[in-house]
Amino acid sequence: MIDRDLSKLDACGLAELIRLKKVSPLEAVDSAIEAAEELNPKLNAIIHPRYEKARAEAKGQLADGPFRGVPIVLKDLGAPMAGEPYYGGTTFLKVIDFRPTSNSYLTQSFLDAGFNVIGRTNCPEMGTTITTEPLSYGPSRNPWNLNHSTGGSSGGSAAAVAAGIVSVAHGNDGGGSIRIPSSACGLFGFKPSRGRVSQGPEASDSWAGAAIDHVLTRSVRDSASILDLISGYRLGDPYVAPVHESSFADQVNKDPGRLRIGFVTQPLMEGYFSDLECVQSVLDAAKLCESLGHEVVSAYPKALEDPAYSFTFVTMVASWVASDVLAWSNLLGRTIDPSELEADNALFCQVGMSTTAPQYLNAIAWLSDYRRRIASFWEVEGFDILITPTLPKLPPEIGYLCEPGVSQSRVLEYIQFTGQFNVAGNPAASIPFATSTSGLPIGVQLVGAYGREGTLLRLCGQFEEAIQWMDRYPSVHASNG
Repeated sequence: MIDRDLSKLDACGLAELIRLKKVSPLEAVDSAIEAAEELNPKLNAIIHPRYEKARAEAKGQLADGPFRGVPIVLKDLGAPMAGEPYYGGTTFLKVIDFRPTSNSYLTQSFLDAGFNVIGRTNCPEMGTTITTEPLSYGPSRNPWNLNHSTGGSSGGSAAAVAAGIVSVAHGNDGGGSIRIPSSACGLFGFKPSRGRVSQGPEASDSWAGAAIDHVLTRSVRDSASILDLISGYRLGDPYVAPVHESSFADQVNKDPGRLRIGFVTQPLMEGYFSDLECVQSVLDAAKLCESLGHEVVSAYPKALEDPAYSFTFVTMVASWVASDVLAWSNLLGRTIDPSELEADNALFCQVGMSTTAPQYLNAIAWLSDYRRRIASFWEVEGFDILITPTLPKLPPEIGYLCEPGVSQSRVLEYIQFTGQFNVAGNPAASIPFATSTSGLPIGVQLVGAYGREGTLLRLCGQFEEAIQWMDRYPSVHASNG
């Protein structure tokens, strides 16, 4: 049966109980699986269960790492696992039941840490949007309100953690895909610096280095401790983040000192606005920082105002979608027709195929200059942290962000504060800061300087201690008997 108390623990807490032999790996995985069997029909979070394999592995096939026996789910995009289904939200891979023959470096790092994989989670097709409603598997549903989106693209992972099925889930983030679902589902979501986590061995990078893998968690210490285990250079990586001075886990409870913090509440692209509750959350977060002794001023990188960013980012993404479709076509030995893709990805593919090599390289050059302009906020103007909304609006109802004909304009409405820092490479975190009057989570984003995850994690630790968000649970949760 479900251990209702275990479902409230973070991964570090559960790992400690297992080390002390107060809970066995089999008891831990049984509780997670039974929670999944009870809640997943409501959530549609886990689409490839591997429950019996996970039970067998709990009996003695787990590595003796720091998280030995702790259940985890892997997003069905990135982190391929040998012999397990891998569809990336697509119908063309689902039809052939595609299964990789080897683990990625990231997957192997999770296994070496002792995690027990109980399944893979739902994601939008090719991870190109910020809601998890693929035609291949249908929508994942938000544990706080089943009529609302989980966010995306790591939405299935977010639902599984928020509902207490697991304490930690793999995700990745190319334009906000860890932070956005974390905000929508009331979790802590941390995007590391560019090059901090390897994409190998199959890929050198993704989305010109904008995309990176990590996890979605409830606690800051889980995120930091896991980052210690998965970060670092691997053979042939095209770039790597600066080596950190000490472990990330050690940073969480350290005093950050007096930080210089800027904040912005409204989108800087003309014609867009934030919901009042999202604005108020940023203002309240700024006041909290002041009460903690930090210097806080209304300030932001001026490059965020540049109207050319959106078009150029889309040009880059569309080119990578076209490249990915070509790569899958080569692997499968047949041409994948655009009609096999969802409408938005078919359009991305068309745009990408029509983008010439010089046009793509010009877009990359523009984004490189944009990255330097963003970095000047930290490196020249001397700020340590920027506070923004994670989402400028509350999590929408299912269907809003994928309605034909208007989905892309609506996605742009919601993605005002996240993708810029994928391009820039900054570490950024979504904090589960508040709850709306309608009962939906509101995330606040904290952005740090490139390569300086330590400073950001120290401030995140201060927020966690001040807010005590670990005591909040959605209505759909494994602890509810």
